[in-house]
Amino acid sequence: MHSRFYYINLFFITALIVIICLFPFYWAFVSSLKSGSALFTVDFWPKAPAWENYRLVFTEQPFGKNIFNSAKVALGTVVLCLSVAVFAAYSLGRIQFRGRKRILLLVLSISMFPQVAVLSGMFELISYLNLYNTVQGLILTYMTFTLPFNVWILTTFMRQLPKEIEEAAIIDGASNWTICTKILLPLLWPALVTTGLLAFIAAWNEFLFALTFTIDDSARTVPVAISSMSGKSEYELPWGNIMAASVIVTLPLIALVLIFQKRIVSGLTAGAIKG
Repeated sequence: MHSRFYYINLFFITALIVIICLFPFYWAFVSSLKSGSALFTVDFWPKAPAWENYRLVFTEQPFGKNIFNSAKVALGTVVLCLSVAVFAAYSLGRIQFRGRKRILLLVLSISMFPQVAVLSGMFELISYLNLYNTVQGLILTYMTFTLPFNVWILTTFMRQLPKEIEEAAIIDGASNWTICTKILLPLLWPALVTTGLLAFIAAWNEFLFALTFTIDDSARTVPVAISSMSGKSEYELPWGNIMAASVIVTLPLIALVLIFQKRIVSGLTAGAIKG
């Protein structure tokens, strides 16, 4: 049995980790309730909370439109990415063919490229397809960094599923399409939720492509909208509004993690268990 000293140490270490992780979010929320010179004072709670910062975020610029654009881009990226990744993972994880390992290594190597390395090429492609300053253009560009990761992770999960299930389906005369969509796909839900949520977060927070491939609020997402907030003068930034906007765009991600936390944990651990 562990001693009392062990549990005391465990408690303090856990408390320290929680404080380190949550304090930046707490300080961002406190800063969002300050304005003027109060932003330069250290208070664990402002004396006069400026709740109007949250109202000004939506009245001084079309921030609601930006949130809607981010939601469309993130959801579109997740749906398209998972639709392609599932079938790619089935082919790479369950079907034996020559060069399969090389393709997986190629997929992994693509995910290692920084975004700036493909920026010029993607700009030429988006311009050629006439998708500049559109939500569809952003979804297409976001596939470059979400799809390789999802294919790699889902392929790992697909390999862990018992082969007996697939063999029984083949004996019953099921086609590859039926095996993939009606037999294996329901077993992949924890992995789909995990990879889908990670893709959603990546698309929601992406800045470089959104800055490069949008020009106005018709397709501009929240990271670019926050960076473009300006004050009364060129040298004055509305930090209270910026922090309020940052808190607003963080809340959906926190809500998604809390809703799907059980699926995320099972999805992250299932890949380490052999079927």
